[in-house]
Formats: sequence, structure tokens, C-alpha cells
Amino acid sequence: MSDGGLKFSSYSQGVLTSSSLPEDHEPEIISLRPTSLAEYIGQPDTIEAIEIAIKAAQMRKEPLDHVLFHGPPGLGKTTLAHIIANEMGGKLVVTSGPALEKGGDLIGLLTHLEAGDVFFIDEIHRLPKTVEELLYPAMEDFSIDFIFDKGLHARSHRFRLKKFIMIGATTRVGLLSSPLRHRFGIFKNLDFYSIKDLEKIIRRSATILNLSLDSQGAAELSTRSRGTPRIANRLLKRVRDYAQVKCGGVISRKAVIDALALEGVDALGLTDLDRSYLRTIITYYKGGPVGIEAVAATLQEETDTLVDVVEPYLLKIGLIMRTSSGRKASAEAFSHLGIEPVSVS
Repeated sequence: MSDGGLKFSSYSQGVLTSSSLPEDHEPEIISLRPTSLAEYIGQPDTIEAIEIAIKAAQMRKEPLDHVLFHGPPGLGKTTLAHIIANEMGGKLVVTSGPALEKGGDLIGLLTHLEAGDVFFIDEIHRLPKTVEELLYPAMEDFSIDFIFDKGLHARSHRFRLKKFIMIGATTRVGLLSSPLRHRFGIFKNLDFYSIKDLEKIIRRSATILNLSLDSQGAAELSTRSRGTPRIANRLLKRVRDYAQVKCGGVISRKAVIDALALEGVDALGLTDLDRSYLRTIITYYKGGPVGIEAVAATLQEETDTLVDVVEPYLLKIGLIMRTSSGRKASAEAFSHLGIEPVSVS
């Protein structure tokens, strides 16, 4: 920790991260994912729309339209891809935008898909342009064009693909090109979860993990989970560890408060980096407005980390504001940090 409470260590090593960690793919974590739409908690409008689209596609014996999910990390985009594959009875093939470096990588995956399989690309906004352009005919006509030889001897061959379902997920929908975005038939935004829905998710996870969790403990944990199921499940496991060692295995409200104090998670779910971000705007830049690049440079953090992971929740709960001149801290941010409000222009 540096002077002024600024944290310079990498955020990716903390409890709350923008991407999946190895422990997310361990059997215990995978088991926490719902496997059907009936089990899914939250996002009622999105779930109803997906359910109707799946039933209609099954009645017509056609593949589901391609689906694009966008929203902050940890809200269930990957989980919904698993559920759609289960509901449609197809195999799920998972990759990510950065992993598809060359057109050959994409072609190899697409040509091995069977009819009804689900092809899921996470972080689809990070697809290289050459790879993205190969997706256009694959999504629209279920075909890929191969070019053989070069120059005067160049020949084109169209390879027909099985009818698959494409699902894309992104945290930065504005970075998607218009041609790619318009090739998705179903376009859904996932928003932060309500405290009530998070409490249901935590109770379900506690039951699966065979934990002793009282109602006050579940309520306290849900308020500190930043409206995000992934974070709720991760914090539940950290509180479980603390309760087993310090509280006889019972997860009470006090156990949650004490355990998360050790993790640096406060009553609003803010972490050290969140508070450092707010203090930087308030202390160094008089409450703002200030550009995100300046804040990132002061914190020695990547701009994308702040934009994708930190800011969405702070904007949601009204602690910061985005203006044409940059970011500004709200009066609630001053109050939460116990700092006397200053006059900001």
C-alpha cells in the first residue's frame, strides 16, 4: 500500500477479477452453474426471451438464431451459453477472441462442428479483423471460402458448414464492428443482479456446497457482492474458509463481516482498488472531472481494467459520473470514504 491509500499491486491477483480464473473451472465451481433455464435466477426478461426463442426454434426444427450477450464480467454470459447448448441438445465449443489469432484457428473449429452445436466466443470484441471477416459467411450462409494458391493461380472454394449456433459475449459492445453485430439475431444485455436475486443464488450455492448459512449471513453477503453472481460465489467460498476456522462452520452475519474485512471488501462491496480509484479522483484531482487515462496512470493500472471491472459498478451505485470532460466523484463517494466534500466544477 502506498501513501494516500493507493494500491499499486495488480488487481488481477485479488478476489475480484475481470476474467475467469483456474478455480472457476474446477468441478466444484462448475457444479454451481445452473444447467437449465428453469434453474437460472435473475435476468427475467432475458431468460423469457431466450426460452421463447428456443421453443420456437425447436418447434420449427431449426437452429436457434445467433446470440450476442453483453454486459459487465461475471453476470452469466458463459453460463447462458452452457444452458442454451443443454436446452438445444448440442455440444458446446468454447473459445475466446484473443485465442483466435489466425483464420486457420477459426476454420479448424468451425469445420468440426456438428448440426446444432453451440460455438461460444468470449471477448468477441477482441477478434482480429481477418478472423472476424471469416465469420461473416459462416454466420450468414453456414459456409467458409478457402483461397488456394496465389496470384494468377488463385482459386476459391466454398466449404459448407453444419448449421451451428453462434454465441458471442462481450463486455465492450461498442468495440464490435457493425457488420459483426448485425449478424446476431438475438441481442441481449445482462445487467447487475438485485440483492434479492443474489441472496437466492448464494443460498442455492450454499446448499450445493453443504454449508451452514443463516438468513442474516446470506443477506449481508448479497449486499457485498457487487450485483455479480461470480463474485457472490467467490466471496461465499472465502467466508466458508473463515467460518470453518473461526466460527465452527456457521456462516453468520458477523462471520461475513469479519471474513470480508480481511479481504478488503467493505459494506458496499468495494475493494481496495475501488477505494483507491475514488480517492485518486477526490484527492489528486479535486473530485474531477478527470480523464480515465490520468487515473489509470496514477494507479499504475490498465485502463481496460478500470473501464471493464471497476467503473460499471461504481456508476451503477452512483459513486462516480461520466461527463464529457471526464470522471467525477459524487457526493455519495465523498461520504462513503469519510472525506469532507469539496466544491467541484
